Amino acid sequence: MGLLIYICSVALLLAAVPLGTAKEQLSSRECEDLGFTGLALCSDCNTFAEYVKDPDLVSDCLKCCSEDSDDSTSKITYSGAVLEVCMRKLVFYPEIVGFIEEEKDQFPSVKVQYVFNSPPKLMMLDDAGQHKETIRIDNWKREHVLQFLREKVKPTSAN
Repeated sequence: MGLLIYICSVALLLAAVPLGTAKEQLSSRECEDLGFTGLALCSDCNTFAEYVKDPDLVSDCLKCCSEDSDDSTSKITYSGAVLEVCMRKLVFYPEIVGFIEEEKDQFPSVKVQYVFNSPPKLMMLDDAGQHKETIRIDNWKREHVLQFLREKVKPTSAN
């Protein structure tokens, strides 16, 4: 009887762990304020960690992500994006300027929009052109923007 109670207790503990997922989850608003809204999957946070060696940022990312699934939908892609930035603040973001001036043309479905006082961010769009995710890219290097867009934006077909 004691062994049965022990087994049931362990089973209950194991069943409860995925629901609580030992990590603290933040609200979508808190995540957006931190700039992590667009990093929907935890594998994206792991990729992010390769580029950003700040454990606090990676920890925040992990508080805002969803667990990856094993099916083919685990790699979310978008039909396009809007790179939003304040034209007056561009002087502070030479990597973003370099991307806009030299690489942006590789991505016809990515538009640049100048919005007063906006930090650099990518607003990811679905097939209907609707805004789905926002990703702050203040500290991204040009090659990180390129790699992210290559992985997350579907190649455009002949329109």
